[in-house]
Amino acid sequence: MTTSTAMPETTPAPLPPAAPRPRNRRRNTRPKLSGDGPVRRIGITLIWGLVGFNVLLLLWVVLQSLRGTREIFDNPWGLPTSLRFENFVDAWTASNFGTAALNSLNVTIVSSVLTVAIAAPAAYYLSRQESRLTNVLTMYFILGLGVPVQVILLPLFVMMSRLYLTDSLIGLNLVYIGTSMPFTVFLLTAFFRSLPSELEEAAALDGTSPFQTFWRIMLPLAKGGLLTAFVLQVISHWNETLLALTLLQSTDKFTLPVALISFVQQQTYSGADWGGLFAGLCIVILPMVVVFVWLGRRLTEGLTLGMGK
Repeated sequence: MTTSTAMPETTPAPLPPAAPRPRNRRRNTRPKLSGDGPVRRIGITLIWGLVGFNVLLLLWVVLQSLRGTREIFDNPWGLPTSLRFENFVDAWTASNFGTAALNSLNVTIVSSVLTVAIAAPAAYYLSRQESRLTNVLTMYFILGLGVPVQVILLPLFVMMSRLYLTDSLIGLNLVYIGTSMPFTVFLLTAFFRSLPSELEEAAALDGTSPFQTFWRIMLPLAKGGLLTAFVLQVISHWNETLLALTLLQSTDKFTLPVALISFVQQQTYSGADWGGLFAGLCIVILPMVVVFVWLGRRLTEGLTLGMGK
């Protein structure tokens, strides 16, 4: 007779308590931006302080243009006791500002339109063709951004003199177009690169030529960048003084900045009419202030559209 011995039942050892799961720290591990915190607040304060200073300075110039010379010297920071709009009439007639305004308008519009019209196809080609030639041309335009106008002023005057284009609005237009081309091509190249290339591929499948693709498809899509480039050139050419002062000698060819300098020189010898001087300054700067206020948001959007490419 055999006896069987039963194995004693063993109780399994209890498992060690599970380690507590780490809490979701996703919110705490978010990368902190460099502009967060007090640095950002200080930067915003400085920017708004600069904006406020410029606005107050512009307002002060406008107020001084409505005051007389004696009133300005007695209290430079005061308000006008009576509005002297005749200061604008004196500035307009005494320094031939009417002719100068027409010259500035002519030079600004013609040079800005031609600059954008020439730079747009060049920028489109450089943005779509990748070759050694296009890379060299792109670098050539970029290097043009670093050449100051003062460096080329003397050889430019000699060249324009030999071509009999000094003291000529046509010559000034050509100089403005040439000196503005590097920046305009650089800006529009970045903008065209931000446009989708699938549209060109679809147009090519439909049998559209490259020129028709550029003219009918890409150019309308680039109207924001074209408008931005045009407005920037308008502001630059309207306010440009050095080239116009160097290349123009006749009074009837003066642009507004040069006419303002001539007006200041006249007032120096005949007794300064500070109200008229401030009025002449307003005639020069207020049109561009109006343009910027009107198209400021579109201008900012156009400048940032090509940042991602």
